[in-house]
Amino acid sequence: MTDKSKKTFLLATIVGSFLIYSIIYYAQVLKDAPYNLKEFKSFTIKYGTKDSMVNYYNSATGEYTYLNKNDSLIKKHLFLSKSDIDSLHKEARIFGFWDFPENELNNDSTNTNYKKVPRYIIQFNYKRKSKLVQFDANYNGPAKLVDANRGLITKIRDILSGAEEKQK
Repeated sequence: MTDKSKKTFLLATIVGSFLIYSIIYYAQVLKDAPYNLKEFKSFTIKYGTKDSMVNYYNSATGEYTYLNKNDSLIKKHLFLSKSDIDSLHKEARIFGFWDFPENELNNDSTNTNYKKVPRYIIQFNYKRKSKLVQFDANYNGPAKLVDANRGLITKIRDILSGAEEKQK
């Protein structure tokens, strides 16, 4: 064997071993992930002002209650399609929902508009685990986290309104 072939063989052995180890390790990690789409059970969102959280959606029961533009309370049953659920799960993964802290609340009661600030409670339920996040619209945490929360809320509301349009 020449020096060049020895170096190539050594490099291929090291890189090959690393790749095989990585594939075996990460396949198991991803398979055992607690927030796996295959284990998805339901999703809920509740939002409104702190003293009046009447906007609500539960994917398990299809219960959908919200205030329309005329401040009329609308109650209906709305079930999301498989593609809507897939899209919702994908968006939650993209925005990093599972890394959000549970409480992103701004409890500054010195502000006169304290009770009028919108609050969102989002929960994803899986076979082995659940994730619940409470988010105030005036939360003064890291800008990336606030933007991710707002982006996820916008996507959730878009998916719900799209499903409602399809149902009409």
